[in-house]
Amino acid sequence: MKMPAEIIREEIANNRIIPFARFMELALYCPETGYYETNKDNVGRAGDFITSVSTGELFGQLLAFQFGQWLEDLNQFKIKSEKLKIIEAGAHDGKLAADILRWLQAHRPELFARLEYLILEPSAHRQAWQQKTLEPFAPQVRWAADFESLSRLMPPASSAGIFFSNELLDALPVHRYGWDAARKTWFEWGVTVEGESFCWSRIPSPAASLQQLCPPELARVLPDNYTFEASPAAENWWREAAGILPSGKLLAIDYGYTADDVISPGRPRGTLRAYHRHHISDDLLANIGRQDLTAHVNFSAIQNAGEVAGLTTESFSTQPQFLTRILQTAVADKSFAEWNASRTRQFQTLTHPEHLGRAFRVLVQSKRGRAATKS
Repeated sequence: MKMPAEIIREEIANNRIIPFARFMELALYCPETGYYETNKDNVGRAGDFITSVSTGELFGQLLAFQFGQWLEDLNQFKIKSEKLKIIEAGAHDGKLAADILRWLQAHRPELFARLEYLILEPSAHRQAWQQKTLEPFAPQVRWAADFESLSRLMPPASSAGIFFSNELLDALPVHRYGWDAARKTWFEWGVTVEGESFCWSRIPSPAASLQQLCPPELARVLPDNYTFEASPAAENWWREAAGILPSGKLLAIDYGYTADDVISPGRPRGTLRAYHRHHISDDLLANIGRQDLTAHVNFSAIQNAGEVAGLTTESFSTQPQFLTRILQTAVADKSFAEWNASRTRQFQTLTHPEHLGRAFRVLVQSKRGRAATKS
């Protein structure tokens, strides 16, 4: 069984240089041995980083409350024979799915009885982790390894539901682009080998492809080796996701920015970072397969990809704004009546600017299918 570093070395031996996007893909997703294949416990205080899910059950409960409202608002809810769908992509160990399903089972039993929870998960390892966590909900949970198999699980055009991801798009491979101030041109950062070590190498890049992201008048004042990232993989993923549900919501929760913030004087080395044991590192080529690699999501590009695919943008907000709006409605629900110190601490962690509320954004887009009719 080959480790990611071995496979990367082989590809570099054949090609001399590989784009960083390919390096990132192999480091994180190499079958059997990539970071996300072998690190089940990489989330939480004992892992490499903390997520909204690892703060406690409140995050999933608030999402469940919102999802319940959205599902009840869909026209198809009136069709008693239809199964409504919640589709999660990037479910890791299944904890968020369990929090959502547990709340719906306890507080929206009629909706829960009509619900099917689908998980888009290409990794057999992660599917096994999720199946163990979600065993109490086994009859209502199904898995798909790719978009093609997921589409086969969807009934005809009358189906409706919610397709969401939490901290998925930031982990999809990114290309890194740098500015050569002397030559006034862009290049792509690639990875090669010198001796026993991986190192950076420049790949010529057509300047025309970067004009929209960085106008020439701005590029001319950038410092040498100024770097930013772009993720065609994330945009392509969103376009495919937009075609899955005939009617419903598409939701992404992730840390990121808009197109206006792609080029920022405060980020001369871009947003790509490595995470290992709660330490942030700029050494992106070290600890291959043992450290996480993530970059901020360009939400303007994701929003545009969805709109081109036929979606309507409903909202784009910060995570504190999104969760606070949910909570303002949820306080009238008896399931949130017993507010305790634990919930307060969780909500503060989710929304405070010094914690998870600083950089996380939420994009909600919708798709309206043809009106449902009873048969």
